[in-house]
Amino acid sequence: MTGENRRSGAEASGRKPRLGAFVRRRWAVVVLAVLAGAAMLPVLTGVPAHEWLGLAATVALLVHCGAHAWRLPALARRGGRLRLGAAVDCLVFASLALCAVSGLMVSATVLPAMGLFSPGYFFWDPLHSFSAKLLLAALLVHAFLHWRGLRAK
Repeated sequence: MTGENRRSGAEASGRKPRLGAFVRRRWAVVVLAVLAGAAMLPVLTGVPAHEWLGLAATVALLVHCGAHAWRLPALARRGGRLRLGAAVDCLVFASLALCAVSGLMVSATVLPAMGLFSPGYFFWDPLHSFSAKLLLAALLVHAFLHWRGLRAK
C-alpha cells in the first residue's frame, strides 16, 4: 500500500471514522501541545524538569511525525496550502532534531544522569536557543494550518 493511498479502515470503506478515534486523536494532540509547551518554559518548570520534559516531548513529537510522515510526498506534489503544510512539517522535524541534539549537548541533568559529559557549551547553547525559537514558530504555524481539523465538529 503506497503512502498516498493509505487510509484508515473507516475512510477506505467510505464510511465516516468513529467519533472515538477522532476524540482520542484530539486528546493526543492536546497532551502533546501541553507537554511541548511545558518543556519550552524552563523558567516555570526549572531546568531539570525542562530537560526531562523536553526529552519526553521530543519522543512524543517524533512519534507524531512518524505517524504522519507517509502523507508528506503526496502533500508536496499538490499546490498551495498543502505544499506549505508539507514544508512546515519538514521544518518542524528539522528544528526538533536540532533542538533535541543541542539540548542534550548542553544538558545539566539528563546527560550527567547517563554518565556522559559534552564539551562545547558555547557552540551548543546558542544553537539550542535558536532552534527552540524556530521550533516554536514552526509549531505555531503547523497548528494554524491544522486548526480546522482540531476544532470541534
